[in-house]
This record gives sequence, C-alpha cells and structure tokens, in this order.
Amino acid sequence: MYTKQDLTTHLTALNIDPNGTLMLHLSCKAVGKVDGRGDAVLDALMEYMTPGLLVLPSHTWSNVGVNNPVMDVLYTPSCVGVLTEMFRKRPDVCRSLHPTHSLAAAGADAAEFLSGEEQISTPCGQGGAYYKLWERNAQILLIGVNFTRNTFIHGIEEWDGAEGSISSDKTDLYVVNHYGFRLHTPQYRHCSHLGSETFTKLEGPALQQGVLTIGRFGDADARLMRAGPLREMTAALLRDDARYLLRY
Repeated sequence: MYTKQDLTTHLTALNIDPNGTLMLHLSCKAVGKVDGRGDAVLDALMEYMTPGLLVLPSHTWSNVGVNNPVMDVLYTPSCVGVLTEMFRKRPDVCRSLHPTHSLAAAGADAAEFLSGEEQISTPCGQGGAYYKLWERNAQILLIGVNFTRNTFIHGIEEWDGAEGSISSDKTDLYVVNHYGFRLHTPQYRHCSHLGSETFTKLEGPALQQGVLTIGRFGDADARLMRAGPLREMTAALLRDDARYLLRY
C-alpha cells in the first residue's frame, strides 16, 4: 500500500516542476492501493504543486447537451472520473464556466487562469484555459491512462486546422455561475465519430522525438510531456495531412 509520501516521491522522480502549471488526467484505480485512498492522492498532488498551479478536467460533455442544456458550475458533476469530482468540490479549488469542458484548478492564480471560459464557443477554443496551457508550456501528466484521455490534443485539432473535429452548427447551452445567474453559452461540439481514440497514434512519434517521457505513479504508468512541444509535433503532422487524426 502506498502512502502520500510515496506518491510525492514519485512526483519528484518524474521531475515535475512544482512551480509551473500541471494538467493532470488520472485513473485512481490504476494507481493501486493508497493509504487514505483518493483523498491522499489529491493531497499529495496539491501539496506538491502548492507553489504552482494544478489543473484537472471537470468536464460535463456527457451530461450537458440538447436534452439537458444547463451546466451549473456548483452542482453539475464531472463526467470524467471520481477523482475529478472530489477535486472540484474541494474548498480551495476553482472551476471554470465552460458548459461542456470545464476545468478545475488550485493555485495562486487559479481564478485568473480559468476566467473567461463562458465566452469560448468550442470545447478548447483560443483564449480559453486549454489555450492558456499552451501559452504557459504547461506540463501534461497522464497517470494510468493513455493519449485517448489527453484533451489538450483536441485543442491542437481546433487551433491547427484538423479536418472534421468541430461541428458546423451550434448547440444552445447555458451555464449557471457561482452567483446563480444563467448565462447563454452556445457551443460548437466535437463531431468526429472516432472521438479521441486515434490520439494513441501520437504516442510513438512523441517518444521518438523526446516529447514524451514515461515513469510511474503508484502502480500506474505516468506519461509526462510539455504542451509546447506536443503542439509543435502534432501541428506538423496536421500540416502534412489535415485528416491525420480522423483515421486509426
């Protein structure tokens, strides 16, 4: 059974910069048995990243749509794992106002980082929090999951001309903010029938080019990369073939 200190040691071994920005996708089950369970995992991550900014997804794309068009920032649950739901409910964590692809963050500038998401009309649009990950050259860490969970790549699709990634029509969606006000936030949605299943194609090139390193966190494989080099590599592939991520 792992302790919080064990997990902190693993973060240090991964050479994660605690003063930077860390975007995390994680399977708690893959980590294995931890003394304190999910709370201890979050404690280790949040304490390690105290000088910087820790970001987790708190997406609602599976439970906000045409038939249920309202995302309440305080009450609509995250659809991307129990740990993300635990994280976004913590008292020192902020959540963005994106109707389908909100992020939750803890750190000194968390509110500023997440601000303006209600003005973004696509899942990972320019000017939004996912774009800010690129601007900061954030660290992206996948624990116990592979590139199919790397939502940042959807951002690259949007910014760098991937064909077939975004719908041509908007869906009328709404966000209820922290003060109970309902905001109209119409959205273009992801439309590829393959979703993110083709993103695993990028893992080989990322390893070969030194964009990706692999370590461990608990029992889980941990994939670590920087947003800048990942975008540069993926954008080059899309320039050669704008449909690259539409095929296995």
